[in-house]
Formats: sequence, structure tokens, C-alpha cells
Amino acid sequence: MRKIFENRPQFSHLMPNNKLGKQLEKISGILFENKNFLNNIFVDIAAEKDLSVGRNGLNADQVLRCAVLKTFMGFTYEQLEFHLSDSQAMRAFAKLNYNQEPSKSSLQNNIKSISEDSWEYIHNALVKYSIDKKIETGNMTRTDATAVDTNIHKPSDSTLLQDGIRVITRTLMKTSELCPGLTFSDHNRAAKKRVLNIMHSKDKKREKAYKKLLGLARNVVQYSEQAISLLAAYNDPDIEKSILAVHLKGQIEYNLDMLHKITDQTIRRVINKEKVPSDEKLISFFEPHSDIIKKDRRDTHFGHKVYLTTGKSGLILDCLMPRGNPNDSTLVGEIVERQKKTLQKTPRQISMDGGFASADALNKAKQAGVKDVCFAKKRNLNILDMVKSSYVYKKLRNFRAGIEAIISTMKRAFGLDRCTWRGWEGFKQYVWSSVVAFNLQVLASA
Repeated sequence: MRKIFENRPQFSHLMPNNKLGKQLEKISGILFENKNFLNNIFVDIAAEKDLSVGRNGLNADQVLRCAVLKTFMGFTYEQLEFHLSDSQAMRAFAKLNYNQEPSKSSLQNNIKSISEDSWEYIHNALVKYSIDKKIETGNMTRTDATAVDTNIHKPSDSTLLQDGIRVITRTLMKTSELCPGLTFSDHNRAAKKRVLNIMHSKDKKREKAYKKLLGLARNVVQYSEQAISLLAAYNDPDIEKSILAVHLKGQIEYNLDMLHKITDQTIRRVINKEKVPSDEKLISFFEPHSDIIKKDRRDTHFGHKVYLTTGKSGLILDCLMPRGNPNDSTLVGEIVERQKKTLQKTPRQISMDGGFASADALNKAKQAGVKDVCFAKKRNLNILDMVKSSYVYKKLRNFRAGIEAIISTMKRAFGLDRCTWRGWEGFKQYVWSSVVAFNLQVLASA
């Protein structure tokens, strides 16, 4: 049966005497000192499972260590499986038994079972640990925003329609095996041809190709409606087939709703020449939660904004992931309140990018108890209204610049440039796991 933690002898002698080996050994020690958060992980990995039967799975401690190892080393699940079977040092860090060789599917299922709340709880515990060990004081903090892409292709109305036609047709093929009365045509080849025409055409020819693609989408909608009625009336004594019919019906209904939205926005934008607000656009058939993040005079990202707050030690003290593309200045009050909750005190000085600057944001920070508030760009604010002197302003502005290097490291070495986990919950789990792995490295290097 599953366990939370299992006392094992320390395998420090298996760690190589080099920089990486020493780091892994220190991280292992930090995790050992903070076993209290393993209860949350145990609840996640054991949810809806009968623990009294079956093989002994990875315990909560092993799952966390494997998750940290994957992010820290930048492994895929396949690479993680290989190194956990090949490397004595990796096995020692993960505390695996001599007969334990978890597969990549097992590792993926266990690691993705750790919820967003559990990752945040682990993060908060590590921040408290850093304060207790006097690695971080929390008196001076800096905040900046970055865009993390979701795992989607660059969206266009034509490719989104093609995605909808392809996905629904695939489900219709499964449905036809269950309901032989279903008649439909496979328009994938025709849809691909229309998309290529759109890509290489201009003006009237392009609009004509769009109309043909919309016609194919309407055909798929008709096939889907027929399939839904057949599946709704499906009745078979075989329970497995009946469950499959319900599943396919739900899948078609969900995908059909998505296709309706994509068709609507295509007609509005391409045919009616209407400007569709970004919050009304659907930019992915597979990751519909993705937002459009447009930077001034720079690239457009498709994902979510992530607000990172760090301290003087370089430790990430907080991570905020709002939906949409909010104005940075509107979140200053919430960011400060989150810092107060995490640090259990109000930071004395905070430094933020110029995008956060506004009179209202300054007032909220001051009302929360912050003594000195520095925005990298003043934006008509008086320096002495923000901080007590020009020297303090310059010092805090230079301090803020250091977070750029931390964000760069998170993107290059900890996978924060692109989230590869599916769904909005998966996005938050992915970001928090990267933050925890980064913080463990900072604590091990302190």
C-alpha cells in the first residue's frame, strides 16, 4: 500500500563529489527537514484509490523527489525513467528501493497528481524555512511580470477551423463503429487544401477559400448533430459499450460547442470585417484557457501572465497567475497582500517595473504598510512620494533589475518559457513545480 514517508539510511556516499552531487545532497537534506508537506502530496496521489489492495506504489516522498529531479535537471519523463534506472546518484536522491524501477507513465501519473494547492503549500513552507534559517528576511522585495506560453501552435482562424474538423471527424469515426447508421464524410484532406489556399492567397481569393472552409465546418456540424441523436438513443446490454456511448456523446457536444465559437469569430472577423475583442476570441481548440498577451511594440504571446516576487536572496517569495491580460498597476494591492500573507509581515521596501506605476497603486501599497515603493518608471509620480530620498529610489531601482536575470534563468533552465502540461490546472501545477525546484536550488546554494 501507499506510504507517506519511509525512513531509509542516507545514501550520501553514492553522490558524486562534484557541484551537482553536492547540490542534490543539500536539496535532499532540505526536503528531509521539511517532511510536513508530504501529507498533502499523499492525499493527492492516493485520491480515489483503494490503498488496501494492489502493489506498493511510490510513496509521497519519492513522488516529490522525482518531480523535483525532473524539473531541476530538465528531463522529459522518458529521460527521467532512464536516469532513475541507470544512475545510482539519481536513485539515491529519489530514495528508491533496489527493486523499484518506475516507468515513465507511472512517473507522469504520480507527478501530475500533485495539485496546485499542494505545490503552493510546499512553496510557502520553503519560504518559511528560508526565513527561519535567516537566508531570506523579506524586508526588501521586487516584482515583475512575464508571459508563459501554453503548448499551442500560432493561432489563425483557418487552422482553428481545421483543428475542429479534424478532432470531431476523429470522434465520428469512433462513433460509427458503435452506431453503424451514422453517415459522414471525411473532410480533412479538403480542409487542409483550403488552409493552404488561405495561407498563399490574398483578398477575394482568400475570402472565397474561407467560405469553402466554413462550408466544410457546417457539414461537420450536421454530422455531429446526427451522431449526438444516435448516441442519445443508443441502448445496449453491454455496459462498457453504453458507457462509451455516453463518453463519445459528451466529447462531441464539447467539441461542437468549440467549433461553433470558432466559426462565429471567423465570420465576424473575415466575412463581416469586424474587430473581435481579445477576451471574446478562442485561440486554441486544445488549450481554450490560453490568453492573448500583447506586449507594447513587442511580440504577442499566447498563454498566461505570471507575476514573480523575489527577495534579496534571489528566492521566489510569491507567484501570482491571473486570468486574462490585466493591467499591472491594478494588481499591486493584491501582490502586496499576498506578500504579507506569505512572509507573515509587510515588506519594508518593494520595487516594481514601470508598468505597475500609478497613483492608485502607490496609495494601495502605502496603505498596506510599505515604507518605500519604487517604480522603475516614475510616470508623473514624485520620487519623494514613493520613497524617502533619491538615494533610496536609485538603490531600489537597481535592485529591481536583478529579477530580470532570475526570470531568464527560470525560462532557460526551469522550463518556464513554455508550459507543456494540459489545462488551466495543469498550467498552474507546472509553474508552481518550476518555482519550487528553483527555490530548492537557491536554498542549496545559500
